Amino acid sequence: MTVSMPEHAPEAVDRGGIPRILASGVTKRYERRTVLRDIDIDIDAGESVVLFGPNGAGKTTLLRVLSTLTRPQKGSLRINGLESEADAIVVRGQIGVLAHQPYVYDSLTARENLQFFGRMFEVDNAPARIDQVLADVELLDRADDQVGTFSRGMLQRIALARAILHQPSILLFDEPDTGLDVASVKVLERILAEHRESSGSLLMTTHDLAFGIRVATRVLIMVGGRIVRDCPSSDVTADEVESIMGAPGA
Repeated sequence: MTVSMPEHAPEAVDRGGIPRILASGVTKRYERRTVLRDIDIDIDAGESVVLFGPNGAGKTTLLRVLSTLTRPQKGSLRINGLESEADAIVVRGQIGVLAHQPYVYDSLTARENLQFFGRMFEVDNAPARIDQVLADVELLDRADDQVGTFSRGMLQRIALARAILHQPSILLFDEPDTGLDVASVKVLERILAEHRESSGSLLMTTHDLAFGIRVATRVLIMVGGRIVRDCPSSDVTADEVESIMGAPGA
């Protein structure tokens, strides 16, 4: 099925200045298997980039490298001009990560979870900021309920609140739409739009091709550990992405 480009697709930003993310020649191997092969990426302020690829293409590994959770065997990585290894602690304070797991504590309430992460990231005026992000993800009315009682979609939303709590300039999101209903996807889209409008940068993976193209300014396609396509989101359709990946519906 051909998915046409939405009229409200975000406009690409003017490229220039210090990239928010600058990866050069990044290679990652696990034993004898090479997962990332000489990856070059630069993402500027205000860019929303979606990374497509079939299962096993290396997408999650790339996000783990960019978020400093794992080291590459080769290549260099700078985040907001900082060396990712030498300045890892500072770098981690400038990124918000949403992974396959929500990384919240089931025995704590939503508010208590965010209080914990607020202390970790030394969030200014934390009580007001926590209320704000809970309202943003439409969980303020469940703020004092234990996270262990939340549905899968609610867990994803509290994880989203955790990721944006410290107002990072860069979001690295791995399938953030997983488990979300239609209303929650709209919440996610609004938060991503607000992040972009405040000159924030995003690199996101998703299996929902239409959603990814809709929220992105730029599309990357990864196959076999390599970036094989890099273009404005307006220059590609879902059918073309499927064809390039070689795995329709992956």
